[in-house]
Amino acid sequence: MGHTIAEKILLAHTCGKKDIAPGEFIEAKVDIALGNDITAPIAIEEFIKAGFTKVFDRKRIVLVPDHFAPAKDLKSANQCKVLANFAEQQKIGNYFEVGCMGIEHALLPEKGLVGPGYLVIGADSHTCTYGALGCYSTGIGSTDLARAFIDGLIWLKVPHSIKFIYTGKMDKWVSGKDLILYTIGNIGVDGALYAAMEFTGPVVRRLPMDDRFAMSNMAIEAGGRAGIIEPDEITKKFVAQFKRKWIYYNSDYDANYAQTFEWDISSLEPQVACPHLPSNVKPVSALKNILVDQVVIGSCTNGRISDLRIAAKLLKGKKVSGRVKLIVIPATQKIYLQAIDEGLTEIFVKAGGVFSTPTCGPCLGGHMGILAEGETCIATTNRNFVGRMGSPKSNVYLSNPAVAAASAVKGRIVHPEEIT
Repeated sequence: MGHTIAEKILLAHTCGKKDIAPGEFIEAKVDIALGNDITAPIAIEEFIKAGFTKVFDRKRIVLVPDHFAPAKDLKSANQCKVLANFAEQQKIGNYFEVGCMGIEHALLPEKGLVGPGYLVIGADSHTCTYGALGCYSTGIGSTDLARAFIDGLIWLKVPHSIKFIYTGKMDKWVSGKDLILYTIGNIGVDGALYAAMEFTGPVVRRLPMDDRFAMSNMAIEAGGRAGIIEPDEITKKFVAQFKRKWIYYNSDYDANYAQTFEWDISSLEPQVACPHLPSNVKPVSALKNILVDQVVIGSCTNGRISDLRIAAKLLKGKKVSGRVKLIVIPATQKIYLQAIDEGLTEIFVKAGGVFSTPTCGPCLGGHMGILAEGETCIATTNRNFVGRMGSPKSNVYLSNPAVAAASAVKGRIVHPEEIT
């Protein structure tokens, strides 16, 4: 019996084993261990409490203060300071302070710190984003991260794999975000529980990297441990700029999958996840007269330059509805500068929006756009749980950037065609 791409990567990183199978526990060597300003301070505390003074490899640890950064209050400032102090003490070069940081899951691929064949762990659930590059990346707890700081090892359970095949031709307003929302809407928030979700088919092979990142990013919203796309020429072109030695794995023809789903998405329209679950998905045309108070375009799901270009194209020459607060957040400083150079920033501001420095901010109800009681937001983020962006009595809808931008103009959730 052959192996899936997930199994091959895990086997290659397993200590002293010649074969593995789903359900088996393994001890594996990690290539990159990631922490942020919420999760890393706990890991650092446990590292110190255990009596260790030196990390296993200062080049393979990445620390990114992005959730409450720039610091919104004293508590968040202290959290960020823990990271800064630890990075200085341990001489960790991959520490990204506010002036050079970005939202971690956009920043690491941009810097070439993750890529095909890697095993990446991160104390953040959306670490699964990097699976778009053909690596196995997964979220872990802070104490697991502390252990990885010590010896570069982690215990993992080998997941079963589920294959998702997408065929047909995508509508011009449909993106990778819509494919993953449609998938979660079909299988539910536990439909891929502790599974490696493998996205494939002719539609996926035509997707640009930004759309692939959006798909893999939200694998966790279906309960998945990883969201993996086999590397192809598009992947290789993306990672070639970093001149690192990557290993390209693919699934065997006789690999075993727990389930296989196949969908023709030719008639798929933009999808919207309604409150209060990412699986409560409806086509945008099914939503009538849903007024919005706030629109957020950004996050580790849809804050990349292609996302901002789509939004700006729709907003150019238009004004945001008087009832709407539009917040646009580029995912990294590089994207921030690109948006300025391309004139996108001016479009957002002239339309009546706010253009922010990179931060996770409103996505987790941290800052830069917390919702009041009774307010409704449509966002390009990845979660819409009760109270996720502020008041438990607020509502969050999830969409692609085109739907979000169009809704900002109309003041209600609409299909992008309504403003074109």
